[in-house]
Amino acid sequence: MPDLYEIPIRGAAFSKACGGNTHPDGETCVTLARIGPDAWAVGDSKRPGAEPLRFTTAELDAAGIDPSRFGLSA
Repeated sequence: MPDLYEIPIRGAAFSKACGGNTHPDGETCVTLARIGPDAWAVGDSKRPGAEPLRFTTAELDAAGIDPSRFGLSA
């Protein structure tokens, strides 16, 4: 597996899922995009300019993040 941070994400299609919890800045949401066959990028909708974190499918599963909540399939 190549270094996940070497996989380009420019133009990746991010989907958003919200947790229903809110704070003064609004509802908290996470964005997710498949960036490779076994690679994902996870971002924060409140910080769109921040570099998304990268995970393998196994790491995403271990973190309890289900791509189907974003309308994506693993």
